[in-house]
Amino acid sequence: MNKLLTAVLVALAFASCNNSKKTGTDEDGLSVFNADSLVKHIRVLSSDSFQGRKPFTEGETKTIAYLQEQFRSIGVEPGNGDSYLQDVPMIDILSHPDPVMQVQASKGDLQLKGFDEYVLSTPKTDAVISLDQVPVVFAGYGVVAPEYNWNDYAGLDVKGKIVMVLVNDPGFNNGDTSLFKGKTMTYYGRWTYKFEEAARQGARGCLVIHSTAAASYPFSVVQNSWNTSELRLDNQNEKLLDAQGWISMDAAKKLIAAGGQDTSIIAKADIPGFKAIPLDETVSTSIKTKVTYSKSHNVIAKIPGSKYPDEYVLYTAHWDHLGIGKPDATGDSIYNGALDNASGTATLLEFARAWKSLKTPPERTIVFLAVTAEEQGLLGSAYYAQHPVYPVAKTVGVLNVDEVNNYGKTKDIMVVGQGQSDMEDLLKEAAEKRGRYISYDATPEAGHYFRSDHFSFAKAGIPALAQGFGIDVVGKGKEYGKKMQEKFNAQHYHAPSDAYNVSWDLSGAIDDLQLLFMVGKRLAYGHAWPGWKAGSEFKAEREKSAAERMK
Repeated sequence: MNKLLTAVLVALAFASCNNSKKTGTDEDGLSVFNADSLVKHIRVLSSDSFQGRKPFTEGETKTIAYLQEQFRSIGVEPGNGDSYLQDVPMIDILSHPDPVMQVQASKGDLQLKGFDEYVLSTPKTDAVISLDQVPVVFAGYGVVAPEYNWNDYAGLDVKGKIVMVLVNDPGFNNGDTSLFKGKTMTYYGRWTYKFEEAARQGARGCLVIHSTAAASYPFSVVQNSWNTSELRLDNQNEKLLDAQGWISMDAAKKLIAAGGQDTSIIAKADIPGFKAIPLDETVSTSIKTKVTYSKSHNVIAKIPGSKYPDEYVLYTAHWDHLGIGKPDATGDSIYNGALDNASGTATLLEFARAWKSLKTPPERTIVFLAVTAEEQGLLGSAYYAQHPVYPVAKTVGVLNVDEVNNYGKTKDIMVVGQGQSDMEDLLKEAAEKRGRYISYDATPEAGHYFRSDHFSFAKAGIPALAQGFGIDVVGKGKEYGKKMQEKFNAQHYHAPSDAYNVSWDLSGAIDDLQLLFMVGKRLAYGHAWPGWKAGSEFKAEREKSAAERMK
């Protein structure tokens, strides 16, 4: 089946949603959502006794036990055969890189200082990774994007070499809105993609050139987060680099100049037709590792569909947080993660209650998936997407909740990733029926769409809705909502002070959950398949799934 025919069939299937048989009304089940019930679960999950819900700790043991108990009491079935759990094997790697990187270059040898000028780690489990006189290539943005007619690796052999690439994508710096999505970051702009593509190309290492504007955070954020142990999935078949990390812009310019090139080649990478440039130099350094093998768990429950039980609508949230860490000024060292993301985890239980309250069961199977290790790089959701309990081709869509609104009712609900999928249109319709409207992420260049668990499903081609809470607070306006979000990010995000407070107003959260429930009903009662919009970097994967379904 050709791509055009597949796309037409997907579009027609989605359009049929408007004519599909309706069961009940939009209002059915909405009254079940209750702030007191939501608070009860948030208080338990974010209590000190759960120790910040870090994977592989007593906090995980208590969390997954609580979720299983609650799903069982609600009356939803185990989602993985006769179990509520999916094992997620992981590896904890603590990298100890050499303090310097030796550079032998045509224009003069030099040393780069670790931490100050670059950060480096390895995803491999070897006791020692040695890089001995490895050639360096400046590969522009390190992007292979057929839908944008862009390939920085075209005609380039980087096997056994280190590629140095820019963060974000060509549309950001160029100012040309016709390149990629202009200022809006695509998946190709994420630093995680850069490593993945470099590994696919056979490179030994990848250094992402940092820019505060392009990354949306200063180099200090990279420095503070990189020099700690890192979890990754225990995936035997995954292609991995020997070394990966970040390099400051000033240090990158040193390498380019020492390698016999003018630093103007950085700007040339924004121009269509740019060709990667080998630098006349080699680098040498090494990394020692301490490796621990562990196993965490996703929690899965389901309500079987009555008509299409082998088609699935997923509600997701991550149950994990940061555990016990550095004490704050008050001496508190437990990172409770009440908003991030005990609140989202609690919503899964509320969704389950609401679905079970309906007199007519869903036609498609509803799955409630609480994933592990989001804070370590979306690992639980990535594992599920790679090892799905339910086939990717049969998964209709994903609705993810990462934090809820705790400052009252808003007129808007925010969509992260404007113009990505038809799920956005369904949310817009639901919002309008409730007298609300959708707004959009004010800083799309920061790539927020790629920073939560829905992204793992998007990469697999499953339309995934990334929603955030609005700022247009009823009776108080947008400035108030904006200040409340800024206050949380500045004072409580990833801090011990992210704890439940009786001053929280969850009325807005309940409104948002009702909208997501309405979207879920649109998908669950009928046989429509939402797709990706034109220009989405995930569209091709969905078309493959559509072709598979139609075989």
